[in-house]
Amino acid sequence: MDQCELTPPPGRWARTADRLNSLLPFLGWWPQVTRRTLKADLWAGLTGAVIVLPQGVAFAAIAGLPPVYGLYAAMVPVVIAALFGSSYHLVSGPTTAISLVVFANVSHFAEPGSAEFVRLVLTLTLLVGLFQLGLGLARMGTVANFVSHSVVTGFTAGAAILIATSQLGAFLGLDLPRGGTFLATWGSMLRTLPEANLFVLGISTGTLLLAVVIRRFWPKWPKFLLSLIAASLFCLGIDGPAHGVRLVGALPASLPPFTPPSFDLHDLRVLVPGALAVAMLGLAEAVSIARAVSTRSQQMIDNSREFVGQGLANVLGSLFSAYASSGSFTRTGLNFEAGAKTPLAAVFSALLLAGIVLLVAPLTAYLPVAAMAGIILLVAVNLVDLHGIRHIVRTDRSETGILAVTFLAVLFVQMEFAIFCGVILSLLMYLKRTSHPNFTVLAPDPDNPRHPLANVARKKLKECPQIKILRLDGSIFFGAVTHISEELHRIMDSFPEQCHILIVGSGINFIDASGCHMLFNEALSLKLSGRDMFFCSLKDDVLEMLRKGMCLKRLGGEHIFESEGLALAHMVPRLDPERCACCSARVFRECAFMPGGEGHDHEPLPETPQGD
Repeated sequence: MDQCELTPPPGRWARTADRLNSLLPFLGWWPQVTRRTLKADLWAGLTGAVIVLPQGVAFAAIAGLPPVYGLYAAMVPVVIAALFGSSYHLVSGPTTAISLVVFANVSHFAEPGSAEFVRLVLTLTLLVGLFQLGLGLARMGTVANFVSHSVVTGFTAGAAILIATSQLGAFLGLDLPRGGTFLATWGSMLRTLPEANLFVLGISTGTLLLAVVIRRFWPKWPKFLLSLIAASLFCLGIDGPAHGVRLVGALPASLPPFTPPSFDLHDLRVLVPGALAVAMLGLAEAVSIARAVSTRSQQMIDNSREFVGQGLANVLGSLFSAYASSGSFTRTGLNFEAGAKTPLAAVFSALLLAGIVLLVAPLTAYLPVAAMAGIILLVAVNLVDLHGIRHIVRTDRSETGILAVTFLAVLFVQMEFAIFCGVILSLLMYLKRTSHPNFTVLAPDPDNPRHPLANVARKKLKECPQIKILRLDGSIFFGAVTHISEELHRIMDSFPEQCHILIVGSGINFIDASGCHMLFNEALSLKLSGRDMFFCSLKDDVLEMLRKGMCLKRLGGEHIFESEGLALAHMVPRLDPERCACCSARVFRECAFMPGGEGHDHEPLPETPQGD
């Protein structure tokens, strides 16, 4: 048998490799692993493991879970997201916003910290993962783009205030009701403020200030871990429990236990809306963080693959006692700054965390709850992006409104509704903008030797008394045809003496059947009133759609031109010669050959290129 018959063609190998890389993305970067990258990834992973230890405990407290579940969420999900995602530096795990949304959704159905609460949280996590995995497999990575930056900024700022509010009792040593509304919690705090425990307040305030000092003078040190150690030693020295200081208690020194999924139709029905909100928020967080770090690492990010990675992380994580996870901005930035080269850094961080938990978990018995409250309060303050808020407020009123509505909805309505509300408002703003394309009035610029068409609103230019030149900036589709028609009639009614209209179509990206019908009707209406409409500089896709819709044939070839110059060369000779004879504007080069022009006895000039 011929040897070539035994060897698959090169194309088959390429297709097989592509399929394997799509199913097992880590095969794509595994050849880059060397002894040097392993060393860098190991050091970055150790740094991440040390950082996530106090963070995981804090995030679990925010979610209403026993502290150890925050550490579980930083193990299995981190490994799965790193292996099946597309980013080399994204580190997943528990996050503040996700923790708060999880608490807001499940606290209505079970007592926080109870076994039933944990069961519902893990069921919620499984649903979150299934939603994310489904979107990823369907290649719906663009869905994350509909959660705009304004929505995320407003949501995060509102979540930060709710996080701080949830820690008021632990920070001040007050017994405040859990699960209350924003206003109710603050009202209760103000009424019972004289009963604050000064020992608790001293420990919480001291922990917060120490973390701030370490961040200011020694930014590379693990500020959270050192602050918590110092608070534990201080509490031990003053015998904190004797003065009413509560302790976290010892964490079980064990790896995440396997927890089979629990399916109950009633639970699924009540958890699905919240799961969808958590899924969208988690995907928006992960993709935005991956994109942010990719601009520094010069790496291309595949949104849909990130969806798959996050979905698998939550599905498999829920089977190993991990609650909903997403990309962490803090740990991702730290991972990149620590010199991580491949996703193995995130894998190492999870494995090293498991080892640390087995060794030091009993020491959390001496950790004051007040110290955790101080750390969480600092995390909440850092969540508020004041620079981003100022930028949005100064730049765009519509985006400012979306930010404000999302922020207020977080504080005074359900958090999952805040996300949906922000997304819906963003979509409505987008539809409003796309359905209101602008007409820009153009005229030749006499100061430029080529006489390009320029915007008359930016530069005072003379217009031809008989020709109106308009550039349409936007697409012509069913949602925009009414606005375009009304705007065109408004302009024409304002300038009735300009009986020839030239539409410059360089800004038209696409047109649908409704748009074709509208253009033909408008051209016919103008024709019946003694006026004429011409088109130029249309894109190939637009021309093809006009051809399919029979609009090209109905308008006639003499009304559609390849460029502005060809269109004007055809239109100017059709002008009323009597009006041209007494016209002083003479805005076109062709005007020199019209009655009253200096060169009307000579041959016409060749086509003059026109620009935007």
